[in-house]
Amino acid sequence: MVNHLHYTYRITWSEEDREYVALCAEFPSMSYVASDQAAALKGLTKLVKGVVEDMLASGEHVPTPLAEKEYSGKFQVRIPPEQHRNLAIQAAEQGVSINRLVSAKLS
Repeated sequence: MVNHLHYTYRITWSEEDREYVALCAEFPSMSYVASDQAAALKGLTKLVKGVVEDMLASGEHVPTPLAEKEYSGKFQVRIPPEQHRNLAIQAAEQGVSINRLVSAKLS
């Protein structure tokens, strides 16, 4: 059973709506707008709970919460050869691997 509280929620201010908008990374098409942050989060978590229950009842695939997924720590990025060369030079000058250099730049 998926716990709807384990999903990745974010609350942001919408200047256009002049209210807070709650978003869920695992359900990108869903949002909930409210006048305060707590209400936005509460509204969206309730909405997500209902959607998850409906999906389970109809046999649909329910997204796994990002927090519960296992990650290898590896991913590939294709970059132009010149950029690769520049990263290799920077890494050599700093006395670190390209991997260490890029990881530091990403954090």
